[in-house]
Amino acid sequence: MLHSKKAFTMLELVFVIVILGILSSVAITKLSVTRDDAIIAKGRNQVHAIRSAISLQRSKNMLRGSLSYPSSLDDAALNTEHEELFDGNSTNPLLEYPIYSKSKDGWMKVGANSYDFNVMGTSVRFNYNSSTGKFDCNHSINLCKQLTE
Repeated sequence: MLHSKKAFTMLELVFVIVILGILSSVAITKLSVTRDDAIIAKGRNQVHAIRSAISLQRSKNMLRGSLSYPSSLDDAALNTEHEELFDGNSTNPLLEYPIYSKSKDGWMKVGANSYDFNVMGTSVRFNYNSSTGKFDCNHSINLCKQLTE
């Protein structure tokens, strides 16, 4: 009478390891895309909040008898991390809670009325026009479309 041991062969183990490797590489790729999508969604919400704050500030100015938009969106230093962005200034507050500048995956103030939004190693520039109240970017750039449309 023969006794057979029940065990996995080396070929079966190698096959399972290869399949697990393929599945993990697909999962990691999907997770990194999800993270970038989340940053873009957050940026889209921030753009809408900034635009709403500009409109709200103009409405407040109209009640005071002035038709002007805010002259600036903040007093933050240029190209500096951890600055409070879009919080207005002492006389014209915009966002109740500011957005903090970051050089990677977020906002950075690059000019008096210019801001870059960075994600996935690319950036798009938003410019604020204080005479029209417009806060916008170049819509021919794909990231701009994702953030504004």
